[in-house]
Amino acid sequence: MSILTKLRLLPGATPPPPRKRKTAEVSGTVEFLETSRLVAILVFCATVGAIVLISFVGVNTLNLPVLPNQLASVRIVASVPFSYVSAEKTRLTKEQRVNRLPPVYRLEMEPLRLFEAHIHELITQLDKIDREHSKDSPERRSAINEAVDAFNAKGPYRVSSEDVATVMSVGDAKTRFSLIENGLLSLREIYNEGVQDGRTLGLSTKPDGVTVFQITKPNGEVTQRPVQTMEDALTFLRINLMAEGSGRDVSNALFRIFRNGLVPNVMFDAEATARLRTEAVQDIKPVTEHVDRGQTIIEPGTRVTPAQYEMLEAHRKYVLEHGDARVDQGLQLFGRMLLVLGMVMASVFYIRLEDQETLQSNGRLALLALVVIVNLALVRLSFWLGELPFFVNNTTAASILPYIAPTALAPLIVAILLDYGSAMFMALLISIFASVIYGNRLDILVMTFVASMIAIFCSRSARKRGRVVRAAGLGGVTVAAFALLMGIVDQLPAITVLKQMAAGLGTGFVTGIIVVGVLPVLEGLFKRTTDITLLELTDFNHPLLRLMQMEAPGTYHHSLVVAQLSENAANAIGANPLVARACALFHDIGKTKKPEYFTENQRDRANPHDENNPSLSALIIKAHVKDGIDLALKHRLPRAVIDVIQQHHGTTLIRFFFQRALNDSRHGTNPTGSTAPMVAPGLVKPVEAPKVCESTYRYDGPKPQFKESAIIHLADGVEAASRSMKKVTPQHLGELIDQIFRDRIEDGQLDEAPITFEELSKIKSSFTFTLLNMLHSRVGYAPAEEGSGTPAPTKAQA
Repeated sequence: MSILTKLRLLPGATPPPPRKRKTAEVSGTVEFLETSRLVAILVFCATVGAIVLISFVGVNTLNLPVLPNQLASVRIVASVPFSYVSAEKTRLTKEQRVNRLPPVYRLEMEPLRLFEAHIHELITQLDKIDREHSKDSPERRSAINEAVDAFNAKGPYRVSSEDVATVMSVGDAKTRFSLIENGLLSLREIYNEGVQDGRTLGLSTKPDGVTVFQITKPNGEVTQRPVQTMEDALTFLRINLMAEGSGRDVSNALFRIFRNGLVPNVMFDAEATARLRTEAVQDIKPVTEHVDRGQTIIEPGTRVTPAQYEMLEAHRKYVLEHGDARVDQGLQLFGRMLLVLGMVMASVFYIRLEDQETLQSNGRLALLALVVIVNLALVRLSFWLGELPFFVNNTTAASILPYIAPTALAPLIVAILLDYGSAMFMALLISIFASVIYGNRLDILVMTFVASMIAIFCSRSARKRGRVVRAAGLGGVTVAAFALLMGIVDQLPAITVLKQMAAGLGTGFVTGIIVVGVLPVLEGLFKRTTDITLLELTDFNHPLLRLMQMEAPGTYHHSLVVAQLSENAANAIGANPLVARACALFHDIGKTKKPEYFTENQRDRANPHDENNPSLSALIIKAHVKDGIDLALKHRLPRAVIDVIQQHHGTTLIRFFFQRALNDSRHGTNPTGSTAPMVAPGLVKPVEAPKVCESTYRYDGPKPQFKESAIIHLADGVEAASRSMKKVTPQHLGELIDQIFRDRIEDGQLDEAPITFEELSKIKSSFTFTLLNMLHSRVGYAPAEEGSGTPAPTKAQA
């Protein structure tokens, strides 16, 4: 008992609110979805529609697996004459015209504007220096240096103090201003003409070396005009400055100052260029191509060009839209629907003959449909990857796509969750449609089917998740072997064969990992239980088994014996021994709620039933089934375990308390269990004892519904009865087992279980053999004789 529970039991403590017990009852909606034939028909129609959509829509005889830049393996010719507007040829024509058009430029005046502003600021500072400082004074030179440094910092200028000093030595401020304005005027003329650095592309070059450019005017009009180079512009600037007659030294100083404001100002005008190119191609009409019947569209062994691919697409479109081909396509689609319908119908007939349980369960049918549809969708996804640019440009990579299709995914899941027969049929179904998706390739059908069969065979009785991965990996090895053989036959390059083998092998192991990952999800979604989950439940460190060991050790030992009996009997009749063992271990977990009310846990303690009337004792005994279901649901045990907990007593009679109630009724014992006669209030004459209702002393059921449940039902009774035997002999034990079996059959407890008398006979033999080995006697030993080192055996021998 936990500390919190003990605290709640203290005087004055608030008792905990009663917790609602969980039940295993199934809602009406769930039952309808599970058993309705309408739902089954919807699942069937959805499966057919999904397979048709995945396997055939977008994949037909007209859509051959040919993509631009791929190496064509077959010759494709036009089956009918047709014409089409070639967007590719039109695009090439436009590109040719656009490539002949020279770019458009504009004149950038911003550098000149900035230079003018900066040079005026410099002249203003120089005039101030001239007024404030006398010539040849150190302060004057220092101030000139500071002004020049400030000017150079404002732009990419490299003006020297000596040149500025030379300009300042010329006349007064008015004269200097005139020289500066004449220099700026020359720069404006040069900028308006345009200056190019010799690397820009012009329209043409005149004999005198002047290049003609297309220049945009401020109003947007494009004109052709000559543009001088940087060298010509510097020459023009020098000549203009020399013409002022201010002396050689002053002219050179001015040139060195003003050349800092001269930069190439012919800039590419992207907007005007695009507008000009758009206007140039507006009058180009779409190019129409005419193709004759029998004309070759694609040659084998050559790369498919965009123009050839466009022609092929136009041919497909024309054939689909004109003439009898449209009827042929409709007939093809109808034929494919018939193929899918026939394959699915064959699956239904197979399930009807070999697996009636799946046909009667919409959940199992939905599981089959889901995994098949998802598997085919993954195959189609691998086919679609071939349209990606990487695979279009890399035929070696595209050749591995059939080997990365996880065709063994659904067969493995079906083999583990349902049965191996259905898994093999699903493997054939998926292999057929995978080959159809990849262009009716027989080699893919054979390869994928054999690989899936190997994976199914190796996953038999898989009780560990690593076994599933290994089985899928062996399927991948099979695919790799096929890739090697087909590569040798087709004389493929070694690198291509190695890539295909690596793809097949890797896909196998990835498939196994995916199966291991999705199994728990599918188990919970479709109420299935795998041997892997059952094996994990048999771990004695499971919380419920640990609880039983601590709270109800007698029940725990009883469960171990029942588990051994059930497992051996299940092996004998071909049932699932792991289901029988796991369910038997948990069948009595409800007794951990009130373990002291069950004989195997009482040991030397008093029997609490002695103080209760028979009906209350029967109610407590029956409650362990509901308590067990509550614990199983709380710990998320599989549905099979919950069913066994609910069915392991069937509707059997609790004979001890029923007999005790009959005796009490005959002797007039009152409900409290005392022997005082029952007397009605105000009357002297005793009241007649009420009749005993048998249903009060019967378990609520249901009766066992499957073989493993029936085995545990019988093993539970046989193990409990065998504990009362004083002497265990084959004869006595056989008589006891026969009596229990006969009572259960006569009571109708096995009426709903799919078990035969032949199987019951095998179960009897298995129980007898197991119990005789468990309950065997040993040789008794007397105390050791004095002086002897070994004890003397007694007459009691087994």
